[in-house]
Amino acid sequence: MNATEQNLKDAVKIYKALGEPTRLGIVLLLSRHANLSCTEIGERLNVASGSTLSHHLKQLADCGLIELSHKEGTYHYYRVRREVLERFVPPDLA
Repeated sequence: MNATEQNLKDAVKIYKALGEPTRLGIVLLLSRHANLSCTEIGERLNVASGSTLSHHLKQLADCGLIELSHKEGTYHYYRVRREVLERFVPPDLA
């Protein structure tokens, strides 16, 4: 697979992930805050179910838009990957 084909595959994964409103909300929230825990993300976006939020976070991490920044006890903190965000999301949106 050449670089162009890989870039297209990456773009499809990113845009597919961002096509779901909750995931887009997570990315936009994390683009404005350095690190947030799952609990904080869920509270700010009104995501009631922890398993639903975990599913969304996994999808975003799998496509490279976010990453686990650190753990504190049972809390997981996430951050947006700026280089990926800047490559695929227009600056006026993020």
